[in-house]
Order: sequence, then C-alpha cells, then structure tokens
Amino acid sequence: MNAVETALKPRPRLPEWLRFKLPTSDTFARTRSLLNELNLHTVCESAKCPNHWECWSKGTATFMIAGDRCTRACGFCAVTTAKPFALEADEPARVAEAARRMRLRHVVITAVARDDLADGGAEHFRHTIETVRRLNPDIIIEVLTPDFKDRDESIVTVLFADPHIFNHNLETVRRLTPSVRHRATYDRSLSVLGKVKALRGDRIYTKSGLMLGLGESHEEVLTAMEDLRRVGCDILTLGQYLQPTLKHLPVVEFVAPERFTEYGQLAEQMGFAHVASGPMVRSSYHADEFQPPVSSQS
Repeated sequence: MNAVETALKPRPRLPEWLRFKLPTSDTFARTRSLLNELNLHTVCESAKCPNHWECWSKGTATFMIAGDRCTRACGFCAVTTAKPFALEADEPARVAEAARRMRLRHVVITAVARDDLADGGAEHFRHTIETVRRLNPDIIIEVLTPDFKDRDESIVTVLFADPHIFNHNLETVRRLTPSVRHRATYDRSLSVLGKVKALRGDRIYTKSGLMLGLGESHEEVLTAMEDLRRVGCDILTLGQYLQPTLKHLPVVEFVAPERFTEYGQLAEQMGFAHVASGPMVRSSYHADEFQPPVSSQS
C-alpha cells in the first residue's frame, strides 16, 4: 500500500477495550507545567502515546533525550523525522531535576535515533544516567535505546553508566521488519540485546517489546519471543499497535485481550522474568511494576 492509499483509507473503529476516559487529575497539569518549565521532551507526547494522559496524571513520564527530531522514519512512529539540532549540554541536568521534583522511584530515559552522531548519542545517554543518579541516588534507571547501528563502543558507553534495565525494542516479527522499520534490522536488534547480556550477565536486566496487530501470525510472534529468550532477554512487553496518523502504517488487526493474556502466559513459560501483555501496554507503561533487586547492579 502506497502513501496515498494509506492516507485515503479511513482508520477502523476502535473496539471497546481500547476506549478509555481521560483522567481529570490536577497532577496532569502539574506534570505538563514541569516539563515545559524544564524544556524537556517526552516520548509520551512526541510519539503520541495513548497512555500519556494516565501517566502524566500519576506524575510519571518517559524522558526523551537528544532532541525530538529523529534521523529515521519508521512506518509506525509519530516522532518527527528531520535533521536534528545539536545536543544540549545541560539536558542531563534538567532530566535529573525533573526526576527529583517528580519524586520518581523508577525513571525511563529514551532517545531518538541519532545516526548523525558518530556514537549514535551513546555518550549523551551515559552523561544523563550519571547525572540523574547523582541527584537521585536511590532511583531505578531504565534506558530504552536505539540500536546504535550495533556498535560495540556505543553499547559499552551506555553500560559504563550502570543502568539497571537496558531496553531495546524488537518492535515486530522478522517478516514485517523491513516495512515497519526499514533502516533497522531484526538481527541487529537481537545482536544489541545479546551483547548487553554477554557483557553484563545477571548484573543487568534486558528488555524488549513487540507491537501486535500489524499482520503477524501466531507462529511468528512465538518465534520472535523465542529469539528474544535465545539472546537472554529478561523482560517482555506486548501491546496493540495503533496508527498515530493516516500517514503511518494501518492497523491490520485489533488483537483481543484474551490473546494478549495467552501470549503473556506463553512468554512466562518461556522463562521471561517479567511480562506485560495487553492492548494498552507500551515499552514504558507501568515500567515501575518490575523492580529489579539492588544486587542486579554492579
């Protein structure tokens, strides 16, 4: 399907299980105000996450560093594709201050793909992690990284800052990867996760996620989960893909909650330490429900 056909095709009606009431908590406004004051980007807004109303109303957010312009144009993602601006040297301090004011126990730090940078933004990740920890010494730090083109040096740079959880999303099954994220590869993502586990072993938890509803088969989902376990992935998230705009890939299927439950049970049987599987699940949604023991960090 070309871009014109996609744009002309109306979006299917959402099933009941994907409809929700917007919260009215004052915390939402306070969270928005704080993020605006500190001039911070969040994946919640930039990626048009459907859960951001709930998360902001609970005083949580996923910080997106290295700007809000991505060098890639994945078919599922609403983040703007454009030439990025220069990195902001004081951004790590602003993220740390936001985590302190929000009294976060678990922070998730992600970033746009920065293929324009030699290290893919890895050093900026390291600096942000270290700055957040200095101001919030007891916080659990989870990073959700791009693939860094599978550069060993970039992966090691991020690991040097000792995040508790290293997340990199596989996003979809092998067959659909070229159309869903054409500048990434299925095997490269598996390689990144495998390298992290090989370097740190039980001292770190690795995490990955899949979007369902893009046309994948049951067998392909099981194979992707098995591939993730093969490289030692500890934590798995499974959620429903929702088309952010008419210019993005259309939804092929709305997966029933019962099937998400089934996939979650199968994943647990495969040996994942923690599984979040449901229509509204996203990589960072309720991330603090999994609390790694302190001993997991070196």
